[in-house]
Amino acid sequence: MDEEAAANNPEVAEAVKRIEALRQTIDNIDGAVIHLLAERFKATAAVGVLKAGAGFAPADYKREDYQIARLQRIAIDAGLDTNIAEMYREFVVTESKKRHKRIADAGGDPGVLDVFA
Repeated sequence: MDEEAAANNPEVAEAVKRIEALRQTIDNIDGAVIHLLAERFKATAAVGVLKAGAGFAPADYKREDYQIARLQRIAIDAGLDTNIAEMYREFVVTESKKRHKRIADAGGDPGVLDVFA
């Protein structure tokens, strides 16, 4: 950002100040999202271990259908574009399936699939 313009124009200085505060908020949210994803993947790894132990398939299409509808409702309630919710769901489901398959292939051992487990 243009520091000279900010120094010479109170409106620009205020905009710079507000942008910096918003960026700090964005950084805080990003940190929280990453921590929440880590917790989510810990839980899905535990599900993968249980599925492998019970001989279940890595994919659960009934659960996926439920999640699609559930996340769509949450997105609408939150004022979020439902396409973003779908991209999120696709990411976490794809990663969870990969992890569940690896766990099943390893005989129920999550190994180092999740460094926080």
